[in-house]
Amino acid sequence: MSTDTAPPAGEEPARTLRSHQWYGSGAPAGLRTFSHRARTRQLGYLPEEHLGKPVIAVLNTWSDVNPCHVHLRDRAQAVKRGVWQAGGFPLEFPVSTLSETFQKPTPMLYRNMLAMETEELLRSYPVDGAVLMGGCDKTTPALLMGAASVDLPTVFVPAGPMLPGHWRGEVLGSGTDMWKYWDDRRAGLIGDCELAELESGLARSPGHCMTMGTASTLTAAAEVLGVTVPGASSIPAVDSGHDRMAAAAGLRIVELVRRDLRLSQILTREAYEDAVTTVLGLGGSTNAVIHLIAMAGRSGVRLTLDDFDRTARTVPVLADLRPGGRYLMEDFHFAGGLPGFLSRITDLLHLDRPTVSHATLREQLAGALVHDDDVIRPRDKPLADEGGVAVLRGNLCPDGAVIKHIAAEPHLLEHTGPAVVFDDYRTMQRTIDDPSLGITADHVLVLRGAGPKGGPGMPEYGMLPIPRYLLKQGVRDMVRISDARMSGTSYGACVLHVAPESHVGGPLALVRTGDLITLDVVARSLHLHVDDEELATRRAAWTPPPNPYERGYGALYQEQVTQADTGCDFAFLARPGNVPEPYAG
Repeated sequence: MSTDTAPPAGEEPARTLRSHQWYGSGAPAGLRTFSHRARTRQLGYLPEEHLGKPVIAVLNTWSDVNPCHVHLRDRAQAVKRGVWQAGGFPLEFPVSTLSETFQKPTPMLYRNMLAMETEELLRSYPVDGAVLMGGCDKTTPALLMGAASVDLPTVFVPAGPMLPGHWRGEVLGSGTDMWKYWDDRRAGLIGDCELAELESGLARSPGHCMTMGTASTLTAAAEVLGVTVPGASSIPAVDSGHDRMAAAAGLRIVELVRRDLRLSQILTREAYEDAVTTVLGLGGSTNAVIHLIAMAGRSGVRLTLDDFDRTARTVPVLADLRPGGRYLMEDFHFAGGLPGFLSRITDLLHLDRPTVSHATLREQLAGALVHDDDVIRPRDKPLADEGGVAVLRGNLCPDGAVIKHIAAEPHLLEHTGPAVVFDDYRTMQRTIDDPSLGITADHVLVLRGAGPKGGPGMPEYGMLPIPRYLLKQGVRDMVRISDARMSGTSYGACVLHVAPESHVGGPLALVRTGDLITLDVVARSLHLHVDDEELATRRAAWTPPPNPYERGYGALYQEQVTQADTGCDFAFLARPGNVPEPYAG
């Protein structure tokens, strides 16, 4: 039996492939080449199956404990089917799953770990290109951050949204309706029986949240960035079209390797600007601000809060999707999906940049249509005239803060009230319903100690609960301020990502109960009504809190994580610098 085979017609010679460093061509050239070939035979593969063919890493975030990704074991087979059909050689690698539901204290703590894992795995193994499989909130940015740092040809396969929920004739959106009905439970409007039924009806299939939460926002961003096949981000996870999309990604990655079209040629400044435009026009999650800044940094693109704020003033919200609107992702998909949505904002996009599927975004969007104007609004009937996220500045957030104002009650977007301060989330949970605190609907709830270093990991604590007795009075929104994040499926007048965080001595650490705070979204302002002299006195008396971690990955995280306004990446990963290719001989 031969030990090598010529590449099929149309393929590049093996010597142009990165994996050639491991496998060589022709007769074994050395001990390491001999060893690599022998061990590949040990895996059960014939030389004819892999020598001279593009080796494709399929990075799979599947696990039994991640309901968003529980179907990705099957989808990986479709990806590999596409790779084989195109003349490539797929190798599947399991990577961290980052289950938003189950991983504590927060999967945000581990986003950078998955990014490191992705980078080092792709760099250290004999692979020529990669298919990344993710979708649950932190997996999309983590995978793309790591892949961008390696810069191989890459395609992303989104996990897809779950089916709509149902309960007593009502269509449910996870987890937006989870927050809504939990407040109803706390207010005494529903009981344990209804809650048990909701548990069964809220999430009824594999896939990530089917609202325009963080998962759908980030996979839409991946699509407009140009790293998915067209229309991929909105296909329901259990739709047969999702299986076909995965196979198409497998076919496509082999072609990208042959053309040597690398991720750096796709993830350009123009691509990130279009991602910001898209996220804002979708009314997407505030978490996208942090993630896109971090992703852009890995691509050598400096993206800032000012870029988001400037763009927000020019982009209308056209997607009528929960939590800021009425519909769900399956409705969006059949209304035209992201291609249909983008067809309505082409004047705001850079159409002449490449994607993994087409020479230009313009070509990719040719023929895209909207089939339901209620779900994807015409430009003259927007859900909101400006993008759904506003960037705030002021003496309480000198490095910025964000608010998803389209998901807040309008009367709170210009509000002054006295602060009620909680030093940590557990204390807040334990005491928020205590009537002796005297909290009214006009108060401003303040939570500190929930940022990147203090959280630890910047958990999704930012949708602070409203006191039970106010819920019973019909109060469903209040101004809430924190250095935390909140779920993209959440809603309310929640000011988030206050930077610098309180743990490092940001002004949030100096707020006291009773201080007046003014939120003015139109003016993009967040102001603490305490004079500079008093703040200086408070700062002199402030003592830094201890770090939560003394060892392990958590200690590394606290040493290296940057603040929210710069993406919460690790400083040693975000900086530029050469990393040599491994010597495989």
